[in-house]
Amino acid sequence: MIILDYKDRRPIYEQIIDKMEELMLLGVLGENEPLPSVRNLAMELSINPNTIQRAYAELERRGYIYTIKGRGSFVSENSTMKENKKKELLVRVSEMIDEAISLGIPDEEIKRMVEIQYQAAKKEGGGKA
Repeated sequence: MIILDYKDRRPIYEQIIDKMEELMLLGVLGENEPLPSVRNLAMELSINPNTIQRAYAELERRGYIYTIKGRGSFVSENSTMKENKKKELLVRVSEMIDEAISLGIPDEEIKRMVEIQYQAAKKEGGGKA
């Protein structure tokens, strides 16, 4: 389910957040599905339970999971997650376009590169547009 990369410069809890977010967006972890308990996931990954707790707290803050006292943590509705991720990505794309323009890259070259990347992603199955 989750494989940690100890060579990654990001903290472990961020790696956990990213992987769980990915699993939720892909539907591997479905809406209202229970997440592993903090203790069980910590044992499975051989890491401190506080690290898992921190990741779960951040996922809850972002609205990706919810907690029911005494029952555990569960996956929130996927449409909210997907909409948040979409907004995040569009902001990043916008920032990259702004940077390209400020570097003097012609608009036709930017458009051509976007089209090439989009078509490549569709062929690889990365996009479902």
